[in-house]
Amino acid sequence: MLQDFTAVLHGYWSQLLYMLPRLLLAAVVMGGVWVGAGRLRSWLAAKLSTHSDDPLLTDFLTQVGRWVLVLIGIAIALNIMGFTGVVSGILGAAGLSAFVVGFAFKDIAENFLAGIILAFNRPFGINDTVKIQDMFGQITKLNLRTTEMGTFDGRDISIPNAIVLKEPLVNYTRDGFIRQDFVVGVDYDDDVAAAIALILEQVRQEPEVLTDREPFAVIDELAASTVNLKVFFWTDTEDYRRATLELRSRVMNRVKKALMEGGYALPPDILELRLPNKMPAIPIQVAVAQPGTLADPPEDPKKPGINPTASPGASLGPS
Repeated sequence: MLQDFTAVLHGYWSQLLYMLPRLLLAAVVMGGVWVGAGRLRSWLAAKLSTHSDDPLLTDFLTQVGRWVLVLIGIAIALNIMGFTGVVSGILGAAGLSAFVVGFAFKDIAENFLAGIILAFNRPFGINDTVKIQDMFGQITKLNLRTTEMGTFDGRDISIPNAIVLKEPLVNYTRDGFIRQDFVVGVDYDDDVAAAIALILEQVRQEPEVLTDREPFAVIDELAASTVNLKVFFWTDTEDYRRATLELRSRVMNRVKKALMEGGYALPPDILELRLPNKMPAIPIQVAVAQPGTLADPPEDPKKPGINPTASPGASLGPS
């Protein structure tokens, strides 16, 4: 038994010595391919960036080129080690394996193909502000499987490419400008036309408001206590937060100050309180304190809850 075991070990050792040069050569090839893949990615990025102004497409294509070279290197290494039959079997069974693997990794394959379509279709670019479903933020990167988004409250979201491709996508920055609006209410006794002229004058004075697209204001609603004016203006969207949220706040503050300084009333909403006609009278107590004191007047013991100093008939009831 010991002789058989020794013979087996000797056979394995002989095979190892026979395969060792091939293993070393395959390792050298894989190392060279890995380094070459990194160099290829840098070279492709430099070449594509000179012919394309879309960094999103450039990054995606460099990733694809790198992994294609790595897969070719793996096939060469297997051939060097004598696994030509394995490689041929893999390639020969590509049809069946593609079905099986495609079914097992359906989502991965779907997201990969969606990433290719997004890379060439380009519905957004790097740093574009978009909304996908209820997710709102800036695009930071397009990977082989996911689209990376950074929200304005500091969250990083990875969205599967298939969702990005299938769902409606709203791009707020692709055209370079966006329209903003807000509502301001003035009193019914105010001159509405003069108020609109003053508002538009203040809007035009804000440097970041686009002047080639004229701002305007209209009467939006005749509310209970105010005439509501809706103001529209256009702004650049290179920096969405600064060009929309911060600018809108500054414009509204400027308009508020100008209206108040111009003598225009900005009344709050008026709420009308109606009491039922058959509601019973509710007695109230009117406290009359002597000058310089905070003492409550004495109560009439014969009429609890009613102050004798109150005017006759003082009650809260139906008018």
